[in-house]
Amino acid sequence: MNQLSPQDAQFLYMETEDNHIQVTAVALFDPSTVPGGEIVRFKDILAHVDSRLHMNPLFRRRLVRVPLELDFPYWVDDENFDLEYHVQHAGLPEPGDWRQLCIQLARFHARPLDQSRPLWEMLVIEGLDRIEGLPKGCYAIATKLHHAAVDGASIVKYFGALMDIDNKGTPAVPLDAVESSHSPRPGVVEMASRAVWNTVRSPIGMTDAVMRSAPALYRFVQDSLSAQKEEEESKRIPDTRFNCNASPHKMFDATTVSLDDLKKIREAVPGCTINDVVLAICGGALRKYLQHHRELPSESLVAWVPINARTGHASEPDGPGNRITSMTTRIYSDVEDPVKRLQSIFASTRRSKEARSGVSARLMTDLSQHVPSATLVTAGRLVLRAGMAANICNLFISNVPGPQVPMYMNGARQIATYAIAPLVDGMGLFIATPSYDGKITFNVTSTRETLPDIRFFVECIEASLAEMLKATSQDKTSKKTIKKAPRKKAARKKAAPKKGAKKRASAKKSPDKKAEAGKPL
Repeated sequence: MNQLSPQDAQFLYMETEDNHIQVTAVALFDPSTVPGGEIVRFKDILAHVDSRLHMNPLFRRRLVRVPLELDFPYWVDDENFDLEYHVQHAGLPEPGDWRQLCIQLARFHARPLDQSRPLWEMLVIEGLDRIEGLPKGCYAIATKLHHAAVDGASIVKYFGALMDIDNKGTPAVPLDAVESSHSPRPGVVEMASRAVWNTVRSPIGMTDAVMRSAPALYRFVQDSLSAQKEEEESKRIPDTRFNCNASPHKMFDATTVSLDDLKKIREAVPGCTINDVVLAICGGALRKYLQHHRELPSESLVAWVPINARTGHASEPDGPGNRITSMTTRIYSDVEDPVKRLQSIFASTRRSKEARSGVSARLMTDLSQHVPSATLVTAGRLVLRAGMAANICNLFISNVPGPQVPMYMNGARQIATYAIAPLVDGMGLFIATPSYDGKITFNVTSTRETLPDIRFFVECIEASLAEMLKATSQDKTSKKTIKKAPRKKAARKKAAPKKGAKKRASAKKSPDKKAEAGKPL
């Protein structure tokens, strides 16, 4: 029997009538690469998906809940599985531009999944010819999955089972690499007996988890105490428009940028990561947006950042589901200078990862395995209804690396990837940044009430990136000039370096503050 883990189940319990905890991945395809110039029809996509169903158990399994929520639900084989229910076909309404695609995707994402069937749906969208920057004939495939079934890392694997490495149909994952398995439905008596046993053993398991984690927990406390001052500062969560309940009126927009640009910015602060750069860009964008609306708080906004808890060890289970932890970090929206903002974020995330994340990930994962289902259900709903999420952070920011080589499906090349993320009450903004084939997309999910001018916010992201590129390039140029100029000038005249240094200093004080906004694609 395949039972949901406590972490998987909590995404079911977090749902409300107006807000569903679902993830939508979007891929754009260019059919001009299909051999022989053949047209990719909907029936071809349907047949391709059908041929890969055995690669992931998620495709054919549905949920069975335990009566009275006495235990966590089970994944069972859907005896009435109907592929054509899950894979649908639509055309983009007029005028068929980027805005209409965003509206279509947001509406698709907002509709709840039928929990009596496998928790996924796929929508093939045609009619993208009026979107600037796209080749003629392109189409989109949007796949919606429940967060109880997948996290960011498992979504990448999920799509890996559908994709090819060339236009000839060579699977990205060997089709015989996965053995088919069955998950029959447990009987009521069996579920009841397991629920009783799991409840009885919960205190024992929790005590054991705490004892095993005691040494790491001791080190964790020591590290936390040594950074108490910084911790106290990070606990001050400013009140923003994003800390509101999530309405059913979802909004989505995105922009695509070069991954090389983020790598160039990363070089300005030795040791920082692409994720640090993403946080710095988002911090700058939020600063610009809230300044425009005269809502910028004096304290920095705080982001909730998911972290992949998979170790990659062969002994670790590698299937669907969630294995994530998280950290909260300031994104220094109160810092105007882009380089100083990146430096501050790097220092903050490094402390979080070293002092908290590794230990808390292991400890919380172990402890969560022994929390009774009824307790988790009640706790999850109380947290949401009390709006406690707003006391933790202001928004979500997630960075999920994808394949950096071209992928294909039905001979059509994938040219872009996007992601629409779930919201929760108290945090009405999610910025997801998946990367693919040398590009990274900044995807904004919010609601009509929270972010009515979502296009403007995307432009703030583009302006923040441009600002960081300019600032980091100036910073590198300035460092090189300071090192080399004195030696060059000293060969001619001793007094010359001081004069040159003044000129360089005055030039550095007046940077050009203009930033160009790019295109969505």
